[in-house]
Amino acid sequence: MSQGSSQHHPSRPHRVALIVTEGSNPFELGVATELFGLRRPELGRVWYDFTLCAARPAVRMHAGFFTLSDVAGLEAAETADTVIVPNRPDPLAPPDPAVLDAIRRAAGRGARLVSFCTGAFTLAAAGVLDGRRATTHWGWAAEFSSRHPAVRLEPDVLFVDDGDVLTAAGSAAALDLGLYLIGRDHGAEVANAVSRRLVFAAHRDGGQRQFVERPVPPVPDASLAPVLCWAQERLDRPLSVADLAARAAVSPATLHRRFRSELGTTPLAWLTAERVRLACRLIERGERRLETVARSSGLGTPANLRARMRERTGLGPSEYRRRFGTAEAPAAPR
Repeated sequence: MSQGSSQHHPSRPHRVALIVTEGSNPFELGVATELFGLRRPELGRVWYDFTLCAARPAVRMHAGFFTLSDVAGLEAAETADTVIVPNRPDPLAPPDPAVLDAIRRAAGRGARLVSFCTGAFTLAAAGVLDGRRATTHWGWAAEFSSRHPAVRLEPDVLFVDDGDVLTAAGSAAALDLGLYLIGRDHGAEVANAVSRRLVFAAHRDGGQRQFVERPVPPVPDASLAPVLCWAQERLDRPLSVADLAARAAVSPATLHRRFRSELGTTPLAWLTAERVRLACRLIERGERRLETVARSSGLGTPANLRARMRERTGLGPSEYRRRFGTAEAPAAPR
């Protein structure tokens, strides 16, 4: 959950504009609307100001099943803190010049730019991905690299966070990236609450340095679910890869292969990520003693807590508390 250059204005909601183009994917539009557009009073905080915008007031969606009408103009993107570009049914077709201009202007004023699936082709055509890390749908990865060699494509990940430019690999990965953005803006506790409302699995690792090799395997191995739940209930205790393997009744090597196949990560990396998430939640809930947070999350020492939090969130505990902590929680004696 690294902290990029997304803008935060305490006096107003964070503005999100989704640019809709001819043939845009309704699923991705629905994902963005669900995550950023629905009111969530149960969270007790100011949510996003979400807008759909397009170069023209009526836009035919993918496969022509329906048309969106009365869509705001691209001027809505001019004041957005985050501008999202969904996929294009034919990423090889020339993108709308007006859309490219809107993206360039947004980049020029420091807005956060996000693409879903083949929307990375649009960002690349606007020139905002040159020299940067990005991803796109695996089926278009070779063509993308051929057309945009200046972009550092990472084809085997769910999404890439390159600070103020974030790209998701496919339509389903839009959910991963969207929840990640909510965590980046509002903290792990809020992101987890939204994830629970969506009934979306929280085991797909989406940290800044995630490199998922096979995020959707042909035959998922459901046998990992029990050991994951078992470990999550014991994060405050000493747990090793050998312990997880013993619980799953497999060898450490077999466990490693199953983690790679099903979750796209290693057992140790998953365990560390879960402990950091727990530490973040404890801080958000008001725990101010680093020794308690480190012990309760299984990270051991304040020094290890600081190192692992910076590694995975870009923030140390004190910085994280200032941004996401409970303001009214009293400081505990040191």
